[in-house]
This record gives sequence, structure tokens and C-alpha cells, in this order.
Amino acid sequence: MPQVEALLAELHADGPGATFFNLNAADDGRRAEVIDAMLAAGRGPVGVLVHSLAFGTLVDLIRPVKDPARPVVRRKQLEMTLDVMCHSLVYWAQDLVHNDLIGRGGRIFAMTSSGSHLAFDQYGPVSAAKAALESTIRQLARELAPRAITANAIMAGVTNTPALQKIPGAQVLIDRATSKNPHHRLTEPEDVAAALVELSRPGAYWINGNVIRVDGGEDVCP
Repeated sequence: MPQVEALLAELHADGPGATFFNLNAADDGRRAEVIDAMLAAGRGPVGVLVHSLAFGTLVDLIRPVKDPARPVVRRKQLEMTLDVMCHSLVYWAQDLVHNDLIGRGGRIFAMTSSGSHLAFDQYGPVSAAKAALESTIRQLARELAPRAITANAIMAGVTNTPALQKIPGAQVLIDRATSKNPHHRLTEPEDVAAALVELSRPGAYWINGNVIRVDGGEDVCP
């Protein structure tokens, strides 16, 4: 919360400010609260929707041979991971579009990762969610094109965030990414933010349905 409060103060100092909702973005009722508040505010259409929900189960799909006592994923964990990290994007897009809260020139971005096409230890449920998320982006890109709304997935490189630290073997991922990245450093949040700003400009209207790597070349290097 101190980080959030500092950001809000900065935004209020630089312009019209921001409205912050501290809630579960994957909950239908709480999403409805936000939509109702947006409609009541009457501030006009949303220009950019960034879907970045990093909440899922990190556990094996199959018990390891060398550690048969280790737990494996349960049905509810798989369903929760897919719902939060992928399906919730569909529901937000539906509500924004159907309530005329996003219109021509709107941009939708979803945060994916190399786990959508690579396999990591105990990353199976999240990998499945990321692959589904990219498929969802392609479908949204097709269906929203007549409304002049684009949808793209952003594949950031390994970034040392609190979410990364939740992944088993995070330090191995950090070391590997630092070594293989042609810039020999990790991706920074500012790298991703700068790309989002550029992709949100009017001239990017023809970029649609892509998985865009924002990783300095990390993913294409062995």
C-alpha cells in the first residue's frame, strides 16, 4: 500500500489523478462495482486496458520420480489459474465493450511470458494459462477489429519483481536470463512501460493480434 499511495500522489501531482480500486479483479461482483463506478463517473471511453493478473498455482502436474510425496495440481487449482490469468480478460473486455466504455482506437494488452511455449519446473498450470491467454488475444483481435480496437499480448523478459520471486527456482531463471540476453541484463519494468506507451499511440493502430516480445532479444537466444 505505501507504494500504491506514493504512485497515486505522483499521478495527482502530474495531472487529473487516478481512481484506485483495491479488490479481486477476477471476481465477477467486484468487477461489476468497477464498471458501475466508471459509468457513474462519465469520464469517457477507456483508452488502454492492461490485463496483468499474476496469480496462479505453481506446482507439478505429475509427481516427480525422485520425490513422490510432493503434491501435484488439483482440479480447483487448474481451474482457478486459468480463470484468473486468462478467462478474466474476456469478462473485462465484454463489460467494457458492451457498456461502451472502450471504443474506436482502444488498446487491449495482456501480459504473457515465455512459459507459454517453454516448460519450467512447477510452472505447468501457469504455462497453460499463458498459452490460453495468447489464444484469447488472437480471438479478441479478430472480433474487436470492426470496432477499431486492437488486442496484443506483451511477452516481457525475465523481470525481477515480487511475482517472479514466487516462482520456484527464481534465481536460476534470473541467472539464465542474464546470461542468454544479448544485453546481459534482466528486463526492467521501465522497459515494458516504454513499449506499452509506444504501442498505445495512434500510429500503432495496425498492430493487432500479436505476441510482442519486450525482452531485448532474450527469448530468441539459446
